[in-house]
Amino acid sequence: MQENLDRTDLKILRLLQADGRLGNAEIAKRVNTSAATCHRRTQRLFAEGYLTGVRALVAPQRVEKGTLAIVGVVLDRSTPESFGAFEDAVKALPVVLDCHVVAGDFDYFLKIRVRDLADFNKLHAEKLLRLPGVRQTRTFFVMKEVIDNAPLDF
Repeated sequence: MQENLDRTDLKILRLLQADGRLGNAEIAKRVNTSAATCHRRTQRLFAEGYLTGVRALVAPQRVEKGTLAIVGVVLDRSTPESFGAFEDAVKALPVVLDCHVVAGDFDYFLKIRVRDLADFNKLHAEKLLRLPGVRQTRTFFVMKEVIDNAPLDF
């Protein structure tokens, strides 16, 4: 990482990670460059894949998505085809925020937000258990979010 990025690039990344709403002029001021130089650097950071997007964080409770569940999934087979079919199907579920292949007792962990337990129960019965290759699921309901979407430390 350090080979391609200098201190100014790292400052730009940190500033945008902390507040994606910062305008180019404000970023330029904070990193002590011209607006044009800052814009070129930011565009290069996007082009080279250091920045992959900018978005607002929505308060889940305000949009009736206050229940967070982590679901461990075990597939019936560990083949590239079964993994591919599962991944294609899970990508079509808008309630799935994250999907990770993991090592250990589960094949995948899903991070899911729903309105409440009844909403999750319906989702579980109608969608999750019907995903291709699912042999078993185990659900963990989050009681308190201590750290959520923390910024990367670099």
